[in-house]
Amino acid sequence: MLKLAERYGTKPSVEFPMLFQRILQNTIRDHFRRQKVKDAWVSLFSAFTPSGGEEDFDPLDVLKDDENNSTPQTPDTALQQHQIIGLIENELSRLPARQREAFLLRYWEGLDTNETAAAMGCSEGSVKTHCSRAVHALAASLKAKGVELP
Repeated sequence: MLKLAERYGTKPSVEFPMLFQRILQNTIRDHFRRQKVKDAWVSLFSAFTPSGGEEDFDPLDVLKDDENNSTPQTPDTALQQHQIIGLIENELSRLPARQREAFLLRYWEGLDTNETAAAMGCSEGSVKTHCSRAVHALAASLKAKGVELP
């Protein structure tokens, strides 16, 4: 809102929603470009997809960490988790921009589908499609590198 007021205060008020949306999208993209992976930002995607191949599967439904199980118990586990997160970060950077944006907003920032759609300026169906494609692409590329998640 401040960027909009500072830089575009002289524009007609009809243009404000479009300008604000674009400023918000660019700010979100810049934030993720500059920021490195947070400590165990995801509990290693414990289940990318169910074995039954459900189409409406949402990984957020199975990623629960009520007892802080994402913190490794031993140095070996910590090293392995650090290496896997590095692989995930590398593969995440190779995703198309829209898939990466949808994935990070949904699973890193924890936004729901509606909030993500508003931030990206697209429909909820597009968010679901981008997230699904991102999860499948990440799962396939990690599996090709020998990473098997439970």
